[in-house]
Amino acid sequence: MASSESYPDDLKYHPEHDWARIDGDEAVLGVTWYAQDALGELVHYEAPDVGSTVSKDSSYGEVESVKAVSDLISPLSGEVLEVNAKVVDAPETVNDDPYGDGWLIRIRMSSPDELEQLLDVAAYKKVLDEA
Repeated sequence: MASSESYPDDLKYHPEHDWARIDGDEAVLGVTWYAQDALGELVHYEAPDVGSTVSKDSSYGEVESVKAVSDLISPLSGEVLEVNAKVVDAPETVNDDPYGDGWLIRIRMSSPDELEQLLDVAAYKKVLDEA
């Protein structure tokens, strides 16, 4: 059962439909409700390795749906601390709960100043309105 459309106020958003939940110098990353809805049911998640680094605005992995393969675009730069094994094993978790159990990776931010470039929920909704 797919989740209903939502965009939590406590997250920061990237225009490529990725989100970041900030906790000190760490961030949990995932894809927005819009992204999972546009992709359709996810069938595969190609995750980065723990210990690797991700760069803001660059691909850090792929998700494959019944419709397409899409790059995941990192909203922030940092070192990968954890990969959500649940999503690796059951990619459809992202469709069911994109902001909860469907998170993708946890990173230690290397450039916290990048947060200033991300969107709040109101600005992200404007991106959606223009899509």
